[in-house]
Formats: sequence, C-alpha cells, structure tokens
Amino acid sequence: MARITASLYTSHVPAIGAAIDLDKTHEPYWRKVFDGYEFSKQWMKDHKPDVIFLVFNDHATAFSLDMIPTFAIGTAAEFMPADEGWGPRPVPKVIGHPKLAAHIAQSVIQQDFDLTIVNKMDVDHGLTVPLSLMCGQPEAWPCPVIPFAVNVVQYPVPSGARCFALGQAIRKAIESYDEPLNVQIWGTGGMSHQLQGPRAGLINKEWDNAFLDRLVADPVGLSKVPHIEYVREAGSEGIELVMWLIARGAMSDIAGGPNPKVAHRFFHVPASNTAVGHLILENG
Repeated sequence: MARITASLYTSHVPAIGAAIDLDKTHEPYWRKVFDGYEFSKQWMKDHKPDVIFLVFNDHATAFSLDMIPTFAIGTAAEFMPADEGWGPRPVPKVIGHPKLAAHIAQSVIQQDFDLTIVNKMDVDHGLTVPLSLMCGQPEAWPCPVIPFAVNVVQYPVPSGARCFALGQAIRKAIESYDEPLNVQIWGTGGMSHQLQGPRAGLINKEWDNAFLDRLVADPVGLSKVPHIEYVREAGSEGIELVMWLIARGAMSDIAGGPNPKVAHRFFHVPASNTAVGHLILENG
C-alpha cells in the first residue's frame, strides 16, 4: 500500500519565486533565505517521492470571490503555472496523479469531509514557489503533484482542529491505496505576516518559533489554537499556518506510531515583508 514517508513545511512568499526567476538568489539579501534550503534540495534528491500531496492556498487565481471552496483537490492530469498579473512563472507544468487523487477524494469524502473536485486549475505561487525552493529549476518537476487548495483568504476559513483532523483522514486515504507509493505531504504558507492595514509588515519571530516547536512536540495542542490568536500574534495572513496542520495531522505518530525525526529546521526574517519558516519531518 501507499504510505506517507515525510511531511514538509515551508513558506511560499511570491517574492522568493521572483528572486529565483530573475537570478537574484545570490544577492546578499536573498542569499540568507536560499542558504536555508540548501540542505533541503539535497534531501529532496536523496528522498525523492513518487507523489507529493501539496497543501497550499490559491491567491484569487483559480478561485475568485464568485466561488470559494474551503477544501479543493486537483484531480487533473496536469496543471499549468498561473498568470498572476505579470505572466506565468517560467517553471515546468505540474503533472498530476489523477488515480491517487480520485482515490483520496473518494476516501476523504466518505470520512465526512466535503471536498471540491477540481478537474481544471492553474496553480499559482502558493504551489510553485515551494517546488522551486525544494527542486531548483529543473526542466520537469521530479514527480507528480496533487494540488490541495485551502481557503485561508476569505472568512470563514477552516479551524486548525478541522485541518488537523483532515490530515488524519488524508493519511488513512493514502494508506488504503493499493500501490506501493512513497508519498510526501507538504504544508505551505505563512509564517507571520500582514499585508495591509495599520499592522502591515508585522512579523512575530517569537510566536513563529514557538509554533515550530509545538508543531513538532505538541501538534494536538497546537491544533486547538483559535483563529483570533493567529490574527493577533501572526497577522492577518498568518492564518495560512493552519494548512501546516493538515500535513502534521497526516504523520504516523498521530495514529499511534513513533515520533517523527526532525531532518531540518530553518527560520529567517525577512523575505519581502514575511517571516520564512521551513521544517522537514520524516516518519518513523
């Protein structure tokens, strides 16, 4: 059967994608950010999965205020990089895994989570920036990717507890798939940042690092943190961190297995006006 071998967590700052695309990664400002992913790029080569289940949020590209799914799974054979107003990023198209995606949708919906099935979707920086950080600039991404979009843009948004429970349902779905696939689950977005209003530019290093600590050691307690704490402590866009709880909920220790191994941890401020966080957990 398929199994989740690791979970990966990273910010998906759009300016990081621009720095990669415009060959600015070696500039002094950006070098500090990209140094934190050097280990991860080698780790990715050494732990190449068969499929990545990538949790991200769309930034009014595939979905507008006309239609806002809370949870949407991409079941198409391929997904093109989105034009976010200045042309698509010069990155490879994303190859999907329709068979596994359909299986996950079937299983998770039967576990009473309502998913939106998406058979056509362009994917924006929320998905492509994490792939670039982990894989560099290849001619093709190293494996198929299942995009899983979560609404953390327009309230009401799902709770941390709901996301954590959804991760557990996704793990059960993947483990019931009858091909021996090595699957990684990625949670993206965050960390603390606010893009508008009197607190624009807010970054809370102490809260971010406490979040990383609890993500490793106390995920159940972390899943109970209310929305207002994310907004108060991490800014209006800090709510993106609930997506990390989907990936964490899918790890084996939550189902009674051994504790995960921390393969890598990185935190840096700022990247643009955002705190960048990154963590790799390997299943025991």
